[in-house]
Amino acid sequence: MASAVQPKTEDSILAITPPMGWNSFDAYDCRITESEFRANVDVMAQKLLPYGYNYAVLDYIWFNDNPGSNPMVGKRKGHPDIKTGVGGQPEERLQMDEYGRLLPSEIRFPSSKNGLGLKPLADYVHGKGLKFGLHIMRGIPVQAYFDSCKIMGSTALATEIAEPFDQCSWCNNMYGVDATKPGAQAYYNSLFRLYAEWGVDLIKADDMMVPNYSKGEVELMNNAIKQCGRPMVLSLSCGEAPLGFAHHMQANSNMWRISTDFWDKWESLYHNFELMNAWSSFAGPGHWPDADMLPVGRLSLQDRPHGNERNSAFTKDEQYTLMNLWAIAQSPLMIGADLLTLDDFTLSLLTNSEVLNVNQHSKHPKQVLRSGNSVVWISENQLEGVYNAALFNIGESVQDVKLSFAQAGFPLNKYNVRDLWKKADLGSFTDFFQTSIPPHGSVIITLK
Repeated sequence: MASAVQPKTEDSILAITPPMGWNSFDAYDCRITESEFRANVDVMAQKLLPYGYNYAVLDYIWFNDNPGSNPMVGKRKGHPDIKTGVGGQPEERLQMDEYGRLLPSEIRFPSSKNGLGLKPLADYVHGKGLKFGLHIMRGIPVQAYFDSCKIMGSTALATEIAEPFDQCSWCNNMYGVDATKPGAQAYYNSLFRLYAEWGVDLIKADDMMVPNYSKGEVELMNNAIKQCGRPMVLSLSCGEAPLGFAHHMQANSNMWRISTDFWDKWESLYHNFELMNAWSSFAGPGHWPDADMLPVGRLSLQDRPHGNERNSAFTKDEQYTLMNLWAIAQSPLMIGADLLTLDDFTLSLLTNSEVLNVNQHSKHPKQVLRSGNSVVWISENQLEGVYNAALFNIGESVQDVKLSFAQAGFPLNKYNVRDLWKKADLGSFTDFFQTSIPPHGSVIITLK
């Protein structure tokens, strides 16, 4: 059922089209340094900004000097949990101010010294014509709780707003915040004022969905953005997002993760066909269901965060399918690759202007066929007077996939068809378009 929620004007200005950019997590885990981040930003500005990729996002645990340096039983290599003692008290210190606000590691981000925080890094990003995004963990640091930190702008203490029983299952750095407590809004206001001072343009807020949707803290963040003095896109992670809160996410954020962490496995891509179909009616200016980053190119440097260091395990056909599905369903496009080792194929995959145009300038994406191993999606570009269609073979053998113009609801029975990857006109077709597609493969076309 289509959403009745209309995007707010201020949200539409921020994310009128699906956000595009690069995120450090897939390649660098939680250990990226300032020099590495800046080097990726340089490549991004040169090779990707001309195609619309404008958000450079620093992912998690930027407040730890050496995250993942303490191997823990049952945890993956480089896991960012901190050592704790009796009662969960931290045995290692994170960078934090007197108000319980996490600060960047001066060892990893040396320009943050002398109280400058991440502003010099954000200034560098802005100087390249890009926007700066920052990952945060929901809640208040465990360290702030045990230090009984004051809350800026409130008489409350961290101990009065924190919920020690509410702790992220995969990262023990934080406790949840009780949104009903005096001081809770003041705490988030103080965070987002700090991020505004730094020059942050996008916040990726993590631990928002699983095992429960953190409705109260989503509202605290949305309220804090409104008062911080700087426009910020709010991105909620990680999924799978609960459909029952779709209208709430539309009203309080700009993008939200509909999948768990998405990696280069066909089974995950196969599952995202179901997820995107379930969420397609909620995509629109200012609010975008997010199928997660694009795990292409070089991933998991030094065997972190997921598996061995490798080039994407997706076949080329699967990578085209990945791009076609994200494009037609209008998911945000956040690159996960190490940009310093970007190869020609991956660059070509990310910079096809005709495919990106489908993602950025279409409306009403929807699945119109799933029969056996055939899947067909459509959308429309009213400004250019064209329909878009993506045809997928999700099976294990070559097969023909057919787009029926009548079944898709197209008003005419004859269209000129263009293949967007080949950038070639295929001719005029009456009543239907049909093509042979390899296993896990796809095509994306326009019809005019």
